[in-house]
Amino acid sequence: MAYVYILESIKDGRYYIGSTTNLKERLKHHEGGFTPSTKRFGGVKLVFSQYFASLRDARYLERRLKNLKRKDYLKKIIEDKYIKTTIPA
Repeated sequence: MAYVYILESIKDGRYYIGSTTNLKERLKHHEGGFTPSTKRFGGVKLVFSQYFASLRDARYLERRLKNLKRKDYLKKIIEDKYIKTTIPA
């Protein structure tokens, strides 16, 4: 079991996309400032998470979302509370 998640910066509204097998522990790392990529965000809040059967599937989707670099698409995912996608076998 794994998750894809989106964090939002409290400071300026930027998004961070990640994947993990332990969402609770991963959020502690982000909130505690132990993750270099979100340390300068000035605090983060979890705005989206979705469960996947495997870490492989979650990482695949994480890469796809990061490659989009479209804030409007991320906002739509957050609003819908679901990622509509097909993961290759």
